[in-house]
Amino acid sequence: MAGPAYLDLPAVSRAEGVVRLPGSKSLSNRTLLIAALAEGVTEVRDLLASDDTGHMLEALAKLGVTLARQGDSNDYRVEGLGGAFPVKQADLFLGNAGTAVRPLTAALALSQGEYRLSGVPRMHERPIGDLVEALREAGAVIDYEGTAGSPPLAIKPGAARLGARVRVRGNVSSQYLTALLLALPLLARRAGAAAEVEVVGELISRPYIEITLAAMAQFGVVVEREGWSRFRVPAGTWYRSPGTVFVEGDASSASYFLAAGAIGAGPVRVEGVGRASVQGDVQFAGALHTLGARVAMGENWIEARAPASGRLRAFDLDLNLIPDAAMTLAICALFADGPCRLRNIASWRVKETDRIAAMATELRKLGATVEEGADFLAVTPPQAREGMKGPLPLHGLTPHAVIDTYDDHRMAMCFALVTLGGVPVRINDPACVNKTFPGFFQCYAQVVHA
Repeated sequence: MAGPAYLDLPAVSRAEGVVRLPGSKSLSNRTLLIAALAEGVTEVRDLLASDDTGHMLEALAKLGVTLARQGDSNDYRVEGLGGAFPVKQADLFLGNAGTAVRPLTAALALSQGEYRLSGVPRMHERPIGDLVEALREAGAVIDYEGTAGSPPLAIKPGAARLGARVRVRGNVSSQYLTALLLALPLLARRAGAAAEVEVVGELISRPYIEITLAAMAQFGVVVEREGWSRFRVPAGTWYRSPGTVFVEGDASSASYFLAAGAIGAGPVRVEGVGRASVQGDVQFAGALHTLGARVAMGENWIEARAPASGRLRAFDLDLNLIPDAAMTLAICALFADGPCRLRNIASWRVKETDRIAAMATELRKLGATVEEGADFLAVTPPQAREGMKGPLPLHGLTPHAVIDTYDDHRMAMCFALVTLGGVPVRINDPACVNKTFPGFFQCYAQVVHA
């Protein structure tokens, strides 16, 4: 059911409060897939309730996995299969969930069945060719039903004995390597030998691979590795349920509220991630500190408030390790004291939308001067151009802004922060946040104040 066409957010002047984060999208879908393949029953606690996890849950159920939601909570009981999927023919619609379509492609390619994977039109534009080629190298049979290199995919039974070593490029999306890592125990079992994946070239977004390795280790699969170039699972290794798994809060979602604290005086505290987190996007707190924000962190919480000067510092940062949270820094640039540069963000081009182009277009609506390149975004905030000073640089410069979101949840959540510049904002297609954070606007309203 479609949501409202737009949402009008009022101008606000400060942010203060506490937010309990929803579960991590990255950990939720990784945990669900591993629990489904594992031996034993897993109680998954605090799973993210969102479109992306919904697509994974629906797909796993179609593939023969028994899942039960515990009452009205976000806890699920997953009865592990102890092996490959028993259903050998299925047509799976996965929306625009990259964290579902990439890992399922690898797992299903090793499950000796006939499967079709499809999604929304944007998913059919997103690249998956490097992953497909890696799986084909191992003996999998995968055909493109539309444009070569993108879904929809048709998977057929592969060679009786698959090769135990695959190679994949690492410079387009870390989700390809994640998919292969999650499927390595399947590959080892099918090949009857240790299974190995080799990364060709530079690996981007490395913290997301750390998330994958940590999730696998929770289920007893400790991956041997040589730096970031080679990963190996011994023969006979398989996932075994640890009984109960708690899903951390989403560190990418934390970025919006921490930025609100840094822009709007604060303090704003997020609970559910902190010093003990396995998610790389907790490094966003360090980036805010570089901008002059006052940041504190505990084992399971992070808090941010504005710099003592009231204005964020201009920055020039390599953001390859935090590509999702980096989008929030593009909004922070509007509130900085000079031109800012976001570097090494080429992966934005192949996300839910072309995020470099989309961000540039929408920032210009707010009076910023923006230069975009293949892997960078340079933002000169309006006050730097106009010579204005003060903690609310957008006030008086920007009329009511109408922000297009491109069916991208992060565009909607990022641009809500513009209201802290003292201007109202209209967010088109606000329901796109349902992909990862259905309650975002309600949470945001609780911490911002007129």
